[in-house]
Amino acid sequence: MAPLKTMWDEFAEGARLLGRGFSLYSRSPRLLLLGLIPAVISFLLLATAWFFLLWFIRDLAATVTWFADDWGSPWRGVIRFGAGAGIVIVSALVSVLTYTALTLLIGDPFYEVISERVEDHHGGAPGLPDLPWHRTFFKNAADSIRLILLGIVVSVPLFLLGFVPVLGQTVIPVLDVVVGGWLLAVELTGVPFNRRGLRLKDRRAMLRANRPLALGFGMPVFVMLLIPFAAVLVVPAAVAGSTLLTRRLFGLPTDKPSAALGKPPLVRAPETVVPGGHDVGVAGRL
Repeated sequence: MAPLKTMWDEFAEGARLLGRGFSLYSRSPRLLLLGLIPAVISFLLLATAWFFLLWFIRDLAATVTWFADDWGSPWRGVIRFGAGAGIVIVSALVSVLTYTALTLLIGDPFYEVISERVEDHHGGAPGLPDLPWHRTFFKNAADSIRLILLGIVVSVPLFLLGFVPVLGQTVIPVLDVVVGGWLLAVELTGVPFNRRGLRLKDRRAMLRANRPLALGFGMPVFVMLLIPFAAVLVVPAAVAGSTLLTRRLFGLPTDKPSAALGKPPLVRAPETVVPGGHDVGVAGRL
């Protein structure tokens, strides 16, 4: 029971850090405005794509189940309902990742400001490199594209399983949330990690070593991004929360500004030197 309790505590800690990110972001009108501009642009683009997807969902389901054209009722209806559900499930995962990546790409300078303000509010990150946004922009873009492609690859088996009656409409959506939450945790921490001179493999490794914490943060973000119109507020606040999550991984304070080191670091792996001379644990890859 102890390991399960520890995993639950870390999961709850991840959700708490997300909640604190919302609290910090909502208390600053200037940060609210900075975060809303790219989020609204991305939302309008994605909403247009979803409009056409839902408008043609029956045609798409019929197209991918061409083999059932001669089937009788009710099996043709069942298989096409499963196909439609599978398309929606896969589209939800891909669109959430795409929306987040697009919003971070459009608003990279804005979200760098939000993340940096959160860091400064909690005493900064002494001893760690602090690269300006124009030095990390292309790294953020490249990492986001890689994560989108990974999300598409992962979506293929979920899409195929969506054809299975009952399983495709019950278990698969839950797996969708877990997978999407993990990928979002990796994606959103890109801003504070890249500012420290670290790349995708570094944050993926550190998050994997603390997976319950990452899922506790990422899964609620994924669910909230499925709520219409909520996305414009979720991503900017999640950037603030991801900065706190990153600080937690590095053992830096996340509650109140303090000169002390704060909570002890979480699970770390063999040491590797990154730009700036700071040692960062790398635990493995996804």
